[in-house]
Amino acid sequence: MESLNVFNCSNVFIACYFNDDRGCTHENKEHTLIYLRSGELEITEHGKKTVLHPGQCAFMRRDHKMWLSKKRINNEPYRSVVLKFSRTFLREYYRKLDRNQLPADSRRSKISLYPMPDNRPDIKSLFESIIPYFESEEKPTEEVLKQKMEEGVNVLLNTDKDLYASLFDFVEPWKIDIIDFLNKNYMYDMSMSEIAEYTGRSLATFKRDFAKVSDLTPQKWIIRRRLEAAHELIMNGRNKITEICFEVGFKNLSHFSKIYKDTYGMAPSQ
Repeated sequence: MESLNVFNCSNVFIACYFNDDRGCTHENKEHTLIYLRSGELEITEHGKKTVLHPGQCAFMRRDHKMWLSKKRINNEPYRSVVLKFSRTFLREYYRKLDRNQLPADSRRSKISLYPMPDNRPDIKSLFESIIPYFESEEKPTEEVLKQKMEEGVNVLLNTDKDLYASLFDFVEPWKIDIIDFLNKNYMYDMSMSEIAEYTGRSLATFKRDFAKVSDLTPQKWIIRRRLEAAHELIMNGRNKITEICFEVGFKNLSHFSKIYKDTYGMAPSQ
């Protein structure tokens, strides 16, 4: 009889338990670190097979299809624990890094499946510390989740410097996430150079990529987004005009009032 239990905690930890063998086509939408607790995992990609045994771990780059065959061994069910690193999480992690410590010669590898070295105490410590949450079905706190995810990134970065480029996409960094980033950060006082850096680009590349997703310049896009946010808050009528002005990122009330009137045909106070 087959049994499948998935403990999904904020799409951060996923544990799968199988009593019967099964195979499936798998395509990660996010970078993934998988650790095998029991059973056997056979991963096939382009005809090449990689087998993971208990205690072993592998990194799977996002957007690559693989065939996963999950098997029982000696009546032990298949058990694995997975960390999925979202683009948002990796972006926030990258923002905290000391740029002077980044390896300048890091290059993104074409390898989509990267088996991790055996007998790494940091890997075993990380994943074995997660298991009790699954066994007790107790959701860890957001603080614990974040700590474990950061430990997972550290495991990768301490393994191979080229994984910096794979995780943070230094070659083609977050090109589809420019608007997403600005939607979440339009209210902050950042220079174009800082925005480019936070999205993993040079300033020239940022401007070129931005032109592909908007007819406006980045500066005009941000002003328009601030005005839209201010207009919505004014329509809700819950905040004072002065509070709204500074909350959405404007620094001068007179300037805000003028461009708001130019855009919406009336002063904010009206």
